Amino acid sequence: MELQTGIKKELQPDIKNMSYLGRHILAEFFDCNSNILNNLNLIEEMMVEAAVRCGATVVQKNFHMFSPYGVSGVVIISESHLAIHTWPEYGYAAVDLFTCGETCNPEIAYEHLRNGLCAGQASYTELKRGLANSETNEMIKIPFQIKNQK
Repeated sequence: MELQTGIKKELQPDIKNMSYLGRHILAEFFDCNSNILNNLNLIEEMMVEAAVRCGATVVQKNFHMFSPYGVSGVVIISESHLAIHTWPEYGYAAVDLFTCGETCNPEIAYEHLRNGLCAGQASYTELKRGLANSETNEMIKIPFQIKNQK
């Protein structure tokens, strides 16, 4: 029997003994305010604020305005990164929120961005990255686990 990850059931780790190194939210924002999506300064401020609100430590940031429109950027955090790519012509933004450790909650960053982009509709998939056996502290050499979809 194949599970959603494509791994045979007998190869799945014992979930009760599994821990992970990071949470990775892949977010889709639809029907956003195009003027916000095309504003480099607003996007940069929003992404940095999302990092701070979720409990991350900002290390560096880099944002770029495309011609004729669109913004891409990344906020490097001690706990990993937050990245965004916008398509103002479609009212759409794709966002990665990857946090490691227990001090950050990427769902807080997601909610901040959803509100800030004035998204009419939004969804995300959460992946657990770097799976490990919590009893032996050994890495489990299988692909990430899809934890949550909203």
